[in-house]
Amino acid sequence: MTVHAVRDLPVPSEAVYAAFTDPETIRRWWGPEGFTCPVAEMDVREGGASLLGMRAPAEYGGGDMYTLWSYTAVVPPHRLEYVLRFADADGRHAEPPEGVPDGVPHVVTFEPDGAGGTRLTITEYGYTVAAARDGSQAGLDQCLDKLERALVSR
Repeated sequence: MTVHAVRDLPVPSEAVYAAFTDPETIRRWWGPEGFTCPVAEMDVREGGASLLGMRAPAEYGGGDMYTLWSYTAVVPPHRLEYVLRFADADGRHAEPPEGVPDGVPHVVTFEPDGAGGTRLTITEYGYTVAAARDGSQAGLDQCLDKLERALVSR
């Protein structure tokens, strides 16, 4: 099962690409509504890996969750491919939630729309349980809402 999202953003593809690669920018939008991103250690290159941390709001227990993005393709400012794995604060392997594969392939594309904006497309692959897929879709949609606000308010 896949998660798929498309957003048309009113900023150039270079700015949207930077939002996925620049630590300060990614901290502004990574995580669902109410979550913060206290950790964004970015090593965006083929063979590199980025460690991202999400902090839940108090009403969800306030805990931290980490993911490691291992890059398989980096084509600035057009495409990123990476495998997301759950990790601990040091980037070591952690068990994924039920229904989430131990390694979720992601493909992210940044297509100029011809009018100065960008069509952002994200596809995640391999979910084995509908609830896990649906939860990831909801979280991604909320992240992209925050991304759009961050890019437009720059």
